[in-house]
Amino acid sequence: MPVRNGYTDTDHGQIHYRHTAIPHSQRLPVVFLHKSASSSRMFEALMRGLAPEHATFALDTPGFGNSFDPPEVTNLGYYVAVFLQALDSLGIQRFHLVGHHTGACVGVQMAAQQPRRVASLTLMGPAILTAEEREIFRQHYSTPFNAPRADGSHLQLTWDYLARMGVGNSLELHQREVLDHLRAWQGRTQAYNAVWDQDLCEMFMSIACPMLATCAPDDVLWPYFRRTADWRPDIECAVTLGANFEPDIDPDGTLAALQSFLKRVDP
Repeated sequence: MPVRNGYTDTDHGQIHYRHTAIPHSQRLPVVFLHKSASSSRMFEALMRGLAPEHATFALDTPGFGNSFDPPEVTNLGYYVAVFLQALDSLGIQRFHLVGHHTGACVGVQMAAQQPRRVASLTLMGPAILTAEEREIFRQHYSTPFNAPRADGSHLQLTWDYLARMGVGNSLELHQREVLDHLRAWQGRTQAYNAVWDQDLCEMFMSIACPMLATCAPDDVLWPYFRRTADWRPDIECAVTLGANFEPDIDPDGTLAALQSFLKRVDP
């Protein structure tokens, strides 16, 4: 089944999304929220894998992909509000939610605030961090390192950054991520600062829906992954591969964990 593109309006601007629609499926749709500074394209392999049973929708965060650029982002609640408006306009009321890195942080807040709408939550590379840990990340991930420069040096900076982050040997993936990161050089900073400003621990502990957490051993957030299960023993956990690009580099392993989880929570 092909992954199609579309736009939907919110009070703030247009949200671009990718989708696979199944008109007569009895199972709930799956909504995907991407990491910084990627786009909804990172989920295409998973969307095609789920398409025989679930309608899927992957949204470009404001400031990323083909969605609008917000003048400012005050907190993660801003993204939650925009996404819920977008889902309302698409007629999606109750859904399974999947978030990767920044998308997982937004997912935690959405699931905590909208328990009647979020049927399950999958966190890929969850960032359940203490205040001290968030400040450490702020020192490294809060400035627009690849702002456009007249000499073009930001292009090489972006390429090298992604190599360090584990994008792997696929030239196609590397090129795609470079283009996404160049486009979102401002959105990346807005999103990261919203994450560092937000204490998600209490929200995480309050979530009542079924949860799955996945992470790769070479993911930047792996050192904090065990905490997810320690704090919430009810959470199903799975180890995948692929550094910070699990859905692209390990689509089979990531899909297997997600499908197994969804079959239990939405038979």
